[in-house]
Amino acid sequence: MTSPGELERTLRANLRGEVDFGAAARALATMDASNYRRVPVGVVAPRDADDVAVALALCAEAGVPVVPRGGGTSIAGQATGTGVVLDLNRHMDALLAVDPAARTAVVQPGLVLDRLRDAVRPHGLTFGPDPSTHSRCTLGGMIGNNACGAHSVAWGTTADNVAELAVTAYGGTAHRLARGWAGAPAGLRELVEGNLAVLRTGMSGGFSRRISGYGGLDALLPERGADLARAFCGSEGTLAVVTEAVVRLVELPAAPVLVVLGYADEGAAADAAAGLLPHGPLTVEGMAEDLVRSPAGLPRGGAWLFVEMPDEGAARALLRGADALDAALVTDPAGQRALWRLREDAAGTATRMPDSTMAWPGWEDCAVPPARLGGYLREFRALLAAHGLRGTPYGHFGEGCVHVRIDFDLVTREGVARFRTFSEELADLVAAHGGSLSGEHGDGQARAELLGRMYGPEVIALFAAYKDVWDPAGGMNPGILVRPARLDENLRFAVLPRTPFAGEVATCVGVAKCRSTEVGGAGVMCPSYRATGEERHSTRGRARLLHEMLAGETITGGWRSPEVAEALDLCLGCKGCRSDCPVGVDVAAYKAEFLHRHWAGRLRPVSHYVLGGLPGWLRLITALRATRAVNAAARRIPLPGLARERALPPLAPVPFTRWWRGRGPGVRGGSTVTPAVTVTLWPDTFSEYLAPEAGRAAVRVLEAAGLAVAVPARRVCCGLTYVSTGRLDRARTVLRRTLDAVGEVPGPVLVLEPSCAAALRTDLPALFPDDPRAHRLAAAVRTFAETLEEYAPHWTPPRLDRPVAGQTHCHQHAVLGDAADRRLRERAGLSGELSGGCCGLAGNFGFEPGHHAVSVACAEEQLLPSLRAAAPGTAVLADGFSCRTQIAQLSEGHRARHLAELLAEAL
Repeated sequence: MTSPGELERTLRANLRGEVDFGAAARALATMDASNYRRVPVGVVAPRDADDVAVALALCAEAGVPVVPRGGGTSIAGQATGTGVVLDLNRHMDALLAVDPAARTAVVQPGLVLDRLRDAVRPHGLTFGPDPSTHSRCTLGGMIGNNACGAHSVAWGTTADNVAELAVTAYGGTAHRLARGWAGAPAGLRELVEGNLAVLRTGMSGGFSRRISGYGGLDALLPERGADLARAFCGSEGTLAVVTEAVVRLVELPAAPVLVVLGYADEGAAADAAAGLLPHGPLTVEGMAEDLVRSPAGLPRGGAWLFVEMPDEGAARALLRGADALDAALVTDPAGQRALWRLREDAAGTATRMPDSTMAWPGWEDCAVPPARLGGYLREFRALLAAHGLRGTPYGHFGEGCVHVRIDFDLVTREGVARFRTFSEELADLVAAHGGSLSGEHGDGQARAELLGRMYGPEVIALFAAYKDVWDPAGGMNPGILVRPARLDENLRFAVLPRTPFAGEVATCVGVAKCRSTEVGGAGVMCPSYRATGEERHSTRGRARLLHEMLAGETITGGWRSPEVAEALDLCLGCKGCRSDCPVGVDVAAYKAEFLHRHWAGRLRPVSHYVLGGLPGWLRLITALRATRAVNAAARRIPLPGLARERALPPLAPVPFTRWWRGRGPGVRGGSTVTPAVTVTLWPDTFSEYLAPEAGRAAVRVLEAAGLAVAVPARRVCCGLTYVSTGRLDRARTVLRRTLDAVGEVPGPVLVLEPSCAAALRTDLPALFPDDPRAHRLAAAVRTFAETLEEYAPHWTPPRLDRPVAGQTHCHQHAVLGDAADRRLRERAGLSGELSGGCCGLAGNFGFEPGHHAVSVACAEEQLLPSLRAAAPGTAVLADGFSCRTQIAQLSEGHRARHLAELLAEAL
């Protein structure tokens, strides 16, 4: 066998695409969205089909296996491997042609599903299969897994929607597959003709979700037209590599209507699902109350069916025929999207149990004939209980396909043994109901070992022969489907140390919502990935690199790892992943811990001292009465260690607390009401030294609302800048002094700067888990809008009656929430939405060398376009100082203000 170094050099010399056998590239491809981990020898990103053919030929000559990979969202381990990983998403992601009349499209395998759907939507068309990962899964991956999604009741699986495939086999031979034997590999027709009886009887009794194994192999029967393309779907990268596909499109309903039916329990909902199919639904999805933690907007019941109908007439007919406990009919598209979001996020939501422990994939999508679903689910729940396991089933009830994540212990020997025993018994249960071990995600390593419990030995032998016809050298994704690896080996947790940090990193299950490139909405995650398009700069990529750093196999530098440092360097610390990631992966917290250890005992970058120590520097400058001199110098002399593209914001001539002390006692904003509540206004670093006008405005509004205002007499700091630069020991020192200064918190603590409020809410108790003072202060923190809503509920804000644009601070979105802000803006007559995403400045991030381009790219995604589109007279609103600074520096003629300023001006 050729050495990895020789193979890398040969591939580099012969391919136009990228070849990367480095530690970071290999680490990023060790895992998909499953429980499994296999370390590849390298990663190749081919430019086109010719590159694929050359790579497959060279790998075959070298005796190195190949694994095709799209979005890496497979949940059974089939997108991992020990050979060369072909990253088909990087370059081979084009939509080559659309024929609206024929209702077909020609796509490359790396094209993300949503890009196809967006492109054909103007023609009134869509691609029928729509898994919940539609914003990041690729067409090639969908073909490999025979993916389905919510609408397969109406539009079928991916195999039902593929007309032709161009594929390249191991060794480099190209094939064009459609209906008929043209393009078939040598020996395939003879294999089929010699096994007609097995195909007709051993694979009989099939239903729409029989995906397991080479479940489409019976499409090669003569009476089914020898459909080579259909038979290839679901082969999980074990036969050849898809380089192009002709897919069928379906008509998009003009005004679909969502009917939500409530039932007493899950079993009743499952029993009812099959009876709804004669009404012609587009989808029949089910979930129970143990998954829906907040059933707001849902009808009464303990379980629900989400039934989408093509129009309102069909929906009302369904309602008349449904025997449900309660029902809701939703015609409003926004209301439908809100309800569907519950379902789409279930893959991640189900990963967290109510007590915050983790549940894992592995038995994610078994399927049984729909008429047997109720009985199957009752027995499944009983099997879980018998093994002391927990899981929250949901899924495509109209097709009998159930998703579930289970709280397996995949770390200890006893837990892994129970995982195996449960898996064997569940496979028997599925087979007893005439079901399929996989209903849409493929078998991978998780279930392939157990296929013999579903199919007889003749069928399993036929699968092996089918694989060998296509791949006689066994180089395509070995260990998957045929001659499979054991389901309890290659588990990704086995390589990790048993530490709390490792446990946090391992919570990333790889569903890759962070790789979505959809623009719009309130979401934040993941701004640096959206700017660069590189996996290492996604939430998942960073978590994977940390996982491999802790494992120490591919990333060998430990906490001093340059690969991890490079990936985390472009993390903005926006905390968007904390809220937007379905499992709450918090890369900002991981980055702080990594930087803390990475720089331990060493001189840090200058920016860590300058920006990380900002509160101390500003306090010193103010104490020395040097504000004017520093402002003048900053305009002329670049500060060492900071980005030269950025101008430093000027310091205010009078800090907020100096103004407060000079204001004198008893001065209030005109209210004659005796204050019932005293609000402690927190003098954060930004409101104190850089934007005291926000603090002064807040005092005026609070007093006008009848609230008394107090300011801490001693120096306080949230520690944000120290945490964000990983100076955690210094952060603890500063916060300990703050806790001593604050003492007992008498009431609400209003923090005007969202990033400082978020630090007090989350970082403070995390750094002092055993100090009750930290938890009391964290619980007392309120935003400006929350304070007015909770403690001055009867106050009427002044009416501004203006449109607004601007930025919701990413920390507010991720940690604090903005519901109270929205309500306050509405009461004040401020109409319109603020931008989602991240402004891109993100505290110290945008001032650090090498970050300017990404910082600007983040602002250009949503914020700056929204400001350019704003009508004259629009108020520009941004509660975060970083957001206001970014707007001032990158937009033309816009001055953003804190909400407190807008209200104070109108009083």
